[in-house]
Amino acid sequence: MRFVLAIVAFVLAAVMIVLGIAQRTIFLEPAFTSLASSVTGDTKYTVIDPSALSASTGSQTINVRGDGAIFLAYGRSEDVAAWIADDAYATVGLSEKSGELTSTVTDAVTADNAEGTSGDAATADVAAAIVNPAGSDLWLEEYTGTKSVTTTLTLPEGISVLVASDGIAPAPSSIRLSWASDNSTPWAGPLLAGGAVLLLAGLVLYVLALLHLRRSRRPRRNVPRGPRMPRLPRAPRPKAIKASQITTSRRGIARRVAILPMIVVSGLALSGCSADLWPDFSTTSTATATPTPTPQPTDSVEAAAELPPPAVTVSQLETIMSEISLLSADADTTLNTETIATRFTGPALEQRLANYKIRAVDPAVAPLVALAGAPLTFTLPQQTNSWPRVVMTVIQDENNPSIPTMAVILKQESPRTNYHVQYLFALEQSAHVPKVAPAIVGAPAIAPDNKLLLLPPNELAAAYADILLQGEASPSFGLFEIEGDNFRVQVADLNAAKVAALPSTASIDFAASAGTDEAVALATNDSGSIVAVSMTETETVKPVDAGATVGPAADALATKALSGITTTAKGFQNTYRDQLLFYVPTAGSSDKIVLLGFAQGLITSAELP
Repeated sequence: MRFVLAIVAFVLAAVMIVLGIAQRTIFLEPAFTSLASSVTGDTKYTVIDPSALSASTGSQTINVRGDGAIFLAYGRSEDVAAWIADDAYATVGLSEKSGELTSTVTDAVTADNAEGTSGDAATADVAAAIVNPAGSDLWLEEYTGTKSVTTTLTLPEGISVLVASDGIAPAPSSIRLSWASDNSTPWAGPLLAGGAVLLLAGLVLYVLALLHLRRSRRPRRNVPRGPRMPRLPRAPRPKAIKASQITTSRRGIARRVAILPMIVVSGLALSGCSADLWPDFSTTSTATATPTPTPQPTDSVEAAAELPPPAVTVSQLETIMSEISLLSADADTTLNTETIATRFTGPALEQRLANYKIRAVDPAVAPLVALAGAPLTFTLPQQTNSWPRVVMTVIQDENNPSIPTMAVILKQESPRTNYHVQYLFALEQSAHVPKVAPAIVGAPAIAPDNKLLLLPPNELAAAYADILLQGEASPSFGLFEIEGDNFRVQVADLNAAKVAALPSTASIDFAASAGTDEAVALATNDSGSIVAVSMTETETVKPVDAGATVGPAADALATKALSGITTTAKGFQNTYRDQLLFYVPTAGSSDKIVLLGFAQGLITSAELP
């Protein structure tokens, strides 16, 4: 019976071990699923459609091959389409019938057949001569290489991949998409381990059976008594054999026989340590893919699913601000007007260009406060699918209190242009930014003539300018919060100091008016708005007596550098550009308009005609 059980154990062990090994060898599924496409034609851009990226589950490994430079980037499908605009491009998609990748070419839209298409900024971009997609602020991430680029991403629905070379040469033609497959064999481990246990049990049963058989062949001690036989002479006793002289024994045989299964068991145990060889009975899976940073909705913002997406993600804006910070630092040092114009516009650019001009004449004039690139403590992008786009952010370095907290308003005019700093403010120390939507939701832009606010955004600058001139006599005085408004105090003190320093032979007049820059307004959670506007201040100095002359004050280095005059009988005029950031409550609210931040700079100084 023991031999039968041993044979059965050997057979079952062999079957289980063979099945376990087969699962990891001949029956093992491939680790990757791959699809390839060869793009025909000479288009400059190739778009990998979301349908191709989601042809299989899991992370996508994208391999692009070509003859020269290769550029690869991913972004929202709408942004990729907007950047390409009317240029010819190829699309790599997925055929629902065959399950293979397909390649189709969309011809360029020319001036002859462009009638009826949208006349937005995206169409105008074609004439902008920007053909290289590298460095665009629209991309969530980009990669470059030569002859081959490979990257692994986890892209959700709504994200497309753009492939190009340099925008002049045709895009690379060879594209391969791969997805990691689940080729785990959860029962290979139990089969191998179970087979090893049965093999060991069979060997034990076999040894026990041999021992039992040997015992059964020994002479029996209790035999029936028969007739007594004559006593035979004793045979000589053999010499005793010491234990050390024994070369083989049953224990030795058993030990040798046991060596083989122990080696087999050890090998199988070592080979079965991988988690892919064992079933996972946990209630939650721990092997989840980490998604590539992309704009994705969350449970807390399900209600915003139908809203337009935010103009940028936080990670996008961090990259953008880092690039702008480095560029502005270099331009501020070298006084490079062309470089700074690639990332600044509007009143922020105007103020910096004036500072460069002043410092070129008089290096003793201090540069403007450097724009830090991080950390971003507040981000409010506009909800939009169109252009222009705006976004607001606040940069505050808590470890360096000498750097003021800066608020930045950036604007992107069209898909093929990058974000430019339009407004740049130093926040008031007591400023309290109202609650706004999270960055993954964004805020709608408020129209400049919106009447649902305490003051429409396009009337805000004029009302504040009137308060600077008339004070409490201004009709708008009661609409603005006076407490914490340091800019109003600063202007009043400076104007009083200038009047006190003026000689009796001269007069000075102050004026203020709304700037020509468009107001930027983003909604807050309480139906109010954060509004950025510009304002223009002028001071005109004239002689009052015939033959008298006037000139800039001795300490007015900027005025002298810009005007180039020391004395004049005609008089001169200084023009300042003010950048103002307000919180405007909703119409009918008992709250007042609060100044959140400001920046002021001399932009021109010239002799009167």
